[in-house]
Amino acid sequence: MELDFIHKPAGHCENGVTANMFRFYGFDLPEPLIFGIAYGMFFSHIPFVKLAGLPVSSFRTFPGALFSRATSTLGFKTTTERFLVEENAMKKLDKKLAEGVPVGCVVGMYYLPYMPIEYRFPFNGHNICIVGHDEATDMYTVSDPNCTEKVTISRKDLMKVRFTKGGTYPLFGQMYWIDKAPKELPDLKPIVLKSIEKNCWFMTSEPSVIPYFGCNGIDYLAKQIPTWKDKLGERKAALNLAQIIRMLEEIGTGGAGFRFMYGAYLQMASQITGENQFKEFAQRITAIGDNWRTFAADAATIFKRRKDACTYDHVAAQIAEIGKLERQFYADLMKVAKAAR
Repeated sequence: MELDFIHKPAGHCENGVTANMFRFYGFDLPEPLIFGIAYGMFFSHIPFVKLAGLPVSSFRTFPGALFSRATSTLGFKTTTERFLVEENAMKKLDKKLAEGVPVGCVVGMYYLPYMPIEYRFPFNGHNICIVGHDEATDMYTVSDPNCTEKVTISRKDLMKVRFTKGGTYPLFGQMYWIDKAPKELPDLKPIVLKSIEKNCWFMTSEPSVIPYFGCNGIDYLAKQIPTWKDKLGERKAALNLAQIIRMLEEIGTGGAGFRFMYGAYLQMASQITGENQFKEFAQRITAIGDNWRTFAADAATIFKRRKDACTYDHVAAQIAEIGKLERQFYADLMKVAKAAR
């Protein structure tokens, strides 16, 4: 049994699963629009939370928030469940599929059998959508936004990736689905303007005593980078920098990619609201995304020990400048969004 589910690849897994689910229920929304409505832009650098033994940096909001915010804002009723017993998690999945409901699952990437080896790493936050189950072979059909076509996975492997141990946080077979879709979408103009305000608030509202999140987090990272060699030694400092590059360029859509996606959202916001200034902000955040890419390229010269390698002070100064640009960007954008309401 396989649902009549249209699969489309996406730039980011949670956005992609959400977009594909919406399409199943008759609403074909662009990925940047979903990301923007869910005010998904964010930044965090949390040295005491580890991924592969190294500090975690994130360039988007926390996992699960995109689906939750987008669905609730647009009037969808949803359910999310976690499990302690693996077999119970699989029984519930089978039940929802039998009811004709596509089910999103949060899984560990490292053990996904259809994923190329070079793309696997211990990350317990990848989103896929299960859209079919062949009881004769016990194989499940998967809509994975990273893949160009639907793929399949065995019951044994699916159970393994749903309950992968270790990683940044443990998995408990987390699954989510849409219980009820609205008959039609609400007026998007007030939603878009409010989402922009919320995103600006989340990036700029943290008090200075909390240095890890939003624009504070960017400033904090800029101050930390020059200290790494003395505190950690050359090898660990280089690994820390490589972790930033991986989170920025390799994992999910990446930091620059999210900035580009938000630029696309602001282009759509201009059309939806009639506020032409959002087009200028789209250009500004795209330019900031380019700055993140430049930082990644320069930082890589340090990790790769090239003869013309940049210094830690140089890349730290790049991050500090990006922090200033983002802080000013959100302050200016907030004023325009409020005036347009």
